[in-house]
Amino acid sequence: MNQNTYKITNNNKEEGGLRKKNIFKESKEGKPLLTIITAVFNNEKFLEESILSLHKQKYHNYEHIIVDGGSTDKTIDIIKKYENKIDYWCSEKDMGIYDAFNKGMMLARGEYLGFLNSDDNYSDQTFEILTKYIKKYPEKDFFFGAVKKHWGVLYGFKPYKIYWSWGFYSSHSTGFFIKTDSAKKVGLYNLKYKYSADYDYFFRMIVKEKLKGIGTEKNEIFGTFRRGGYSSTIKFKDHFMEEIGIRLDNGQNRFLVLIIFIYKYLKNISKI
Repeated sequence: MNQNTYKITNNNKEEGGLRKKNIFKESKEGKPLLTIITAVFNNEKFLEESILSLHKQKYHNYEHIIVDGGSTDKTIDIIKKYENKIDYWCSEKDMGIYDAFNKGMMLARGEYLGFLNSDDNYSDQTFEILTKYIKKYPEKDFFFGAVKKHWGVLYGFKPYKIYWSWGFYSSHSTGFFIKTDSAKKVGLYNLKYKYSADYDYFFRMIVKEKLKGIGTEKNEIFGTFRRGGYSSTIKFKDHFMEEIGIRLDNGQNRFLVLIIFIYKYLKNISKI
């Protein structure tokens, strides 16, 4: 990762986990170490359920990193309850979810890394499906697993659609895994984008770095995306304006960006 883009925001930090006891996990032959990053802030309601969905996995060679943004509810109590199964956790004020992702990525030791937000859950077969794809497609840089939402299932990966639509993949967090070495080529999430840094990350990943990935089949569910999380709070206007900025900042053809702007503006004028 490009460490120059990472900022320490608060030196008053609480931390714990297996690494603080000098216990560090490694990849084994035929069993790559997976790094799972959980960003959380004041989510005592769903965090434990999310953690338990990870513990239910039948593939056990993974490390869990939890980055808390300085919670004031019972979040830390829940984290400490499972401290003997958490490889590293820290709690301090940060600049939001993408800042937390960056911290987790900087700490990753696994060959692949994924993101399990505290609102979401893995399916019981997530890691079995993932490792099957890793074994079958070792040359791929990343994988998008099918994800359940409240209205149905998101699945597949169509990279050509990124030039005019963000509907080219299943899910950023619960459904997304990437080789750690490939993630280093992309760099960290750009904190300039408060709402859509994941889209900027994917644009750099697919268009600029030309990394290759694949999506799972519809029935190969990686997890459940819970309605009401951070992304559900973003207003369409804020998301829309950041999308246009991301396209321009990444050098997309300005005429095409103008066409996209006009089309989406007219289509969604009632939301703007």
